[in-house]
Amino acid sequence: MTPTLSAGDTAWVLASAALVLLMTPGLAFFYGGMTRAKSVLNMMMMSFGAIALVGVLWVLFGYSMSFGSDWFGGLVGNFDKFALHGILSTGDDMPLAGTIPELAFVGFQGVFAIITVALISGSIADRAKFGAWMVFAFFFAILVYFPVAHWVFDANKDADGNFIGGWLNGLGVIDFAGGTAVHINAGAAGLALALVLGKRNGFGKDPNHRPHNLPFVMLGAGLLWFGWFGFNAGSALGANGVAAFAWINTLVAPCAAVLGWLVVEKLRDGHATSLGAASGAVAGLVAVTPACAAISPLWAIVLGLLAGAACALAVGLKYRFGYDDSLDVVGVHLVGGIIGTLFIGLAASPGAPSKGEGLFYGGGFELLGKQALGAGSVLLYSFALSLVIGWIISKTMGFRVSSEAEEAGVDIALHAETAYSASSAGTGFHPLGAKAEAEVAAFNADDLLTAPSAKTTEKKVKA
Repeated sequence: MTPTLSAGDTAWVLASAALVLLMTPGLAFFYGGMTRAKSVLNMMMMSFGAIALVGVLWVLFGYSMSFGSDWFGGLVGNFDKFALHGILSTGDDMPLAGTIPELAFVGFQGVFAIITVALISGSIADRAKFGAWMVFAFFFAILVYFPVAHWVFDANKDADGNFIGGWLNGLGVIDFAGGTAVHINAGAAGLALALVLGKRNGFGKDPNHRPHNLPFVMLGAGLLWFGWFGFNAGSALGANGVAAFAWINTLVAPCAAVLGWLVVEKLRDGHATSLGAASGAVAGLVAVTPACAAISPLWAIVLGLLAGAACALAVGLKYRFGYDDSLDVVGVHLVGGIIGTLFIGLAASPGAPSKGEGLFYGGGFELLGKQALGAGSVLLYSFALSLVIGWIISKTMGFRVSSEAEEAGVDIALHAETAYSASSAGTGFHPLGAKAEAEVAAFNADDLLTAPSAKTTEKKVKA
């Protein structure tokens, strides 16, 4: 049966794409609030830089690499849709993706690419050069995200009904909205960059590494949750029952995850925190992303409780193993993505839209094995490529700022501006205090680019 255009489906997908785009500024607030006051602008700029860069790359060739005609047995798409060639018609010959214009599908998938790259930045807060980050984002998008999106999301078939899409999709790995392609992918890349850049000065000891603006964090979490309804329910690509099913699970899983995280905090630390509530919500959203059309709402509650509690414990692993994942990209996105992807193999219901049959429904271990393969392959590929890209950037142009710039704050050192400054009348507010404001006002950022390190100066004095 030839698909026909649905105005309702098109409107929902376009609205969902806008919701998902809003998630990246929401992420900027979420991450920005968790950094130090003197690094918040740099943190937010990395998210906005991802929007600008990936948006251009997606239209030029990202969409073609992700959803163009298959190359190399499901590994990547070719360049037959370079600059959206062949899909720009809006007349009677307009190409469709199901019941929506293919252009709407282009926009919807493009904002997924943007936020995946932006998520990685949380692992390198307070110490990364903005220019080096943009170079990494460029190569990560091309070499990692676009191929992985093809593996997971491309379900194309030829005129005879033969599958010609991505290899993980063809194997039957269930990932409705991006547990592997977005969250495991970003989490693995974040771990790689955390290892390349090394620990922040005073990691695990300096109390100033605590979040400087918790209202920003909660605002960001709220915007993320709001946008996530477009992320998950929009992946139905229609205003239909599948979208409603995914919407309900996107509501209930993070609700349960907040409770799970707060219980762990209360038992472990003696108090529940606003940071924990915000982080728990995101952990639940991450976990339910691949599973939102595969499990019942009852199982979504179980998944949320599990993800919230597990991620609350996982964020402490960086202190045990000594990697500085600044804003817990690994603990929340990698761990949460793995939990949600594997949970499908256990609790996928044949009555759910994804039609999977998990272990608890008599499906045996087959689906669980496929889910493990999907999670593991994306994790290893993303980690290995990101480690290589990050290492090359570190050894060539340098990825990390100087120790002096880190102490002064990357906002003033890299961007020559601060998030908080007093007015000339003295009525403003600076969270670092009046003394710090005076120092910022007299500071010349160029000095950090040429000034010798403290150790070098000390040696000269002794000499």
